[in-house]
Amino acid sequence: MAENDTYDYIVCGGGTSGCVVAGRLAENPEIRVLLLEAGQHNKDLENVHMAGGWSNNFDAETDWNIVTPPMAGVDNRQVKLSRGRFLGGSSGCNGTLCIRGNKQDYDDWGLEGWSGEEFFESMRKVGLILAGISMRIIIDSEQSETFHPKGWFQADKASHGYSGPLHTEPHDLAPISQLLMESYASQGMPLHHDMFSTGDVAQGCGHVPRTVYKGLRTTGADFVTNKNHRGNITIKTDTTVDKIIFNKANELRASGVATQTSDGVSKIYYARKEIIISGGAYCSPAILLRSGIGPQAELAQHNIPCTINLPGVGKNLMDHLIVFMFYETEKKGLTNDSHVYHDDNFNTTYQQWKEKKSGFLSTFPFGGFAFARLDDRLKDSPLWQNAPRSPGRDPMGLTPKQPNIEFFNTECYGGPKQYDQFPINHQHAFSMIAELFAPKSRGSVTLKSANAMENPVVDCNYLTDPLDVLVLSEACRYANEVVMQGAGTKDIVKGSWPPNLNHHTYKSREDWVPYVKEHATTCYHAAGTCAMGKKGDPMAVLDEKLRVRGIAGLRVADCSVMPTLHGGHTQMPAYGIGEKCADLIKETWRMAGNVYPRI
Repeated sequence: MAENDTYDYIVCGGGTSGCVVAGRLAENPEIRVLLLEAGQHNKDLENVHMAGGWSNNFDAETDWNIVTPPMAGVDNRQVKLSRGRFLGGSSGCNGTLCIRGNKQDYDDWGLEGWSGEEFFESMRKVGLILAGISMRIIIDSEQSETFHPKGWFQADKASHGYSGPLHTEPHDLAPISQLLMESYASQGMPLHHDMFSTGDVAQGCGHVPRTVYKGLRTTGADFVTNKNHRGNITIKTDTTVDKIIFNKANELRASGVATQTSDGVSKIYYARKEIIISGGAYCSPAILLRSGIGPQAELAQHNIPCTINLPGVGKNLMDHLIVFMFYETEKKGLTNDSHVYHDDNFNTTYQQWKEKKSGFLSTFPFGGFAFARLDDRLKDSPLWQNAPRSPGRDPMGLTPKQPNIEFFNTECYGGPKQYDQFPINHQHAFSMIAELFAPKSRGSVTLKSANAMENPVVDCNYLTDPLDVLVLSEACRYANEVVMQGAGTKDIVKGSWPPNLNHHTYKSREDWVPYVKEHATTCYHAAGTCAMGKKGDPMAVLDEKLRVRGIAGLRVADCSVMPTLHGGHTQMPAYGIGEKCADLIKETWRMAGNVYPRI
């Protein structure tokens, strides 16, 4: 075991959570941390730093390029599941949204240390950090977030951090979004400025802080690069994790990581203390499966010896489905289409960002957001009425404190790559998006082969539960009403875009079902495939301290650990899980009598 190949901690995956874990562990100058990332370094990736260039990271070497098999629930369509494959991961190509969810979402996990109050603290990292210097408790003032307020934004100051690597700010709405906020309020969703940070509003609209500041996107990589890079952390990019190596002397312990570089070189790195897998909801279960951890019968199909039979690995895959509805308006100046699609304006827009880090490309073109409950709107549905439910909860398993759906809009035409009918002839378009929370359908991640360079098979199994279809169809009907009947927008819509989609013809909930099945796509919120659970839960992969059951020295830290998917977006939970994991490791180290000094 060569000394230069041996570290105290090895973090497998340099995405959102993995960078946080590595950066926080490296706060102790006496330890060595290795961070392994399959993709390239992000420092020279302009479309990462320029938030408006997000989609250029897809369908390229900076994307994992995972595609589902045909799925019956969405008309046998295949869905592209893009994920960031570079240092910083999907935090470098997501929508920059800081939507934490509802505190009740995390209370529902029922796991010690993961209540809504506790996890919201992890997402902003506020509170006491235990540092074992002569067993004294030291207050660590380092936070995850540095929130930059704006005069018009009514922030809940206690919900934000102000001294962390993650820079956030509110988004200045385009005129179309201002009008839609008026429409939300008039259609039963009143304004609460910072509701997506407080986690206690089930029906309302608000402004979403973004992981952008001064025209630059901030990502997980900021925890381990630039001013936060420390000499005791080694970052190896273009290095794919194949599997975990185990030592079976006294106990089954994770002791090393087998890797392959992009040029085909295999190498093993060793860990004195712990290995943390942070590959995300698709790649983390794949690493475990290649390591012999998972359902025994599945492993046998690929001639992988079973180290630990954990049937939950790769199961319980959840994702939020979204549906885009596009509208056209003849009123100039409401949308931002002119900056990117009309004439040669894109060149001017791009130059504005290059020179001043301002303008359309300096932020992400999502506007206002809203949460809603659907109890009253679904009370006439026999399926909703007759579906089983627990006391105090609806058929989706939610309490009245938790939203069923989310709405948001784009400030120009655009979305996943299938939306390519750009309004180049001076037309003006925008979309309304409906998002399903608490999906009942569950998918899976399995291996295609034992080859680490081959993507796993990801079957999201979308819309196989009829309740998902019901709720998402009603969400689309409600969203269309907001646009067509809302106070701010009822008089501005010329028609649908592209013109062959006429939302005037969609009246009943049933009218929307074919549209939903044809157009529903991922919101890139994959979770649940290495879920935490209580002792005795046969499908639990991890305990509440993120430790893989039956193996010492091995944890998982990313959104795959979530037992159920929260009603929000996954960026902030991914940061929170990384912070939580680092604190749990520090606590383990302190309890062993070691010194973990505060920086």
